[in-house]
Amino acid sequence: MSPPTLAEVRNWPAVVNVGQAAQALGLSRSKLYALIRQDAAPVRSIHYGTRVVIVTASLVRVLEAA
Repeated sequence: MSPPTLAEVRNWPAVVNVGQAAQALGLSRSKLYALIRQDAAPVRSIHYGTRVVIVTASLVRVLEAA
């Protein structure tokens, strides 16, 4: 599956799951989780108990800079 376009990402909800964000960034889901655990992720994450979501606006900023 090809990564989503920037236009598609801009239309995503306010937060997305790690799998979606990883695909947009061209990373594996496990790599993005590792970066989040190391506090080195290029995007903002929010933790809800055991669930982690990614703030779409931060994802858009990263993709715009690429």
